[in-house]
Amino acid sequence: MDHAFRKRPVLAASVAVIRDGCVLLASRTKPPAEGLFSLPGGRVEMGETLEEAALRELREEVGVSASIVAFNDHVEVIERGPEGAVVQHFVIASFVARWVSGNGTAGPEAGRVLWASRDEVGRLRTTRSLPRIAARAFRIFEADAAAHMVRP
Repeated sequence: MDHAFRKRPVLAASVAVIRDGCVLLASRTKPPAEGLFSLPGGRVEMGETLEEAALRELREEVGVSASIVAFNDHVEVIERGPEGAVVQHFVIASFVARWVSGNGTAGPEAGRVLWASRDEVGRLRTTRSLPRIAARAFRIFEADAAAHMVRP
């Protein structure tokens, strides 16, 4: 269905998978943000929880499995046409996850796939909200790891 005819925002989910101090990113092959790096994610299907959608999209887009650590934040993407009318409106629930398996592979929705360090994220061409979401993901992941360390 063409987004221009939607009457409500589209609900989507994404996930920041952390492995060895790096976050998994994929360049988008379709609008919005075609060619920019972002987190794997996509639309939530009917009957699917936000977490289930994030993990399904991760598997489908880049072939990676992960386990959710926590909710990160929400992102809103609102695109307007030349005359100011809303063309697309996505509300994305973003999660933080721990890597389980898969190295990440390109596909129809993920052009280039890479694991980026905290510093590398700032040097890539990314979606507008990615640097903020990635920074929060690293903090949440590190806090979770510290909370689950075995104490002597």
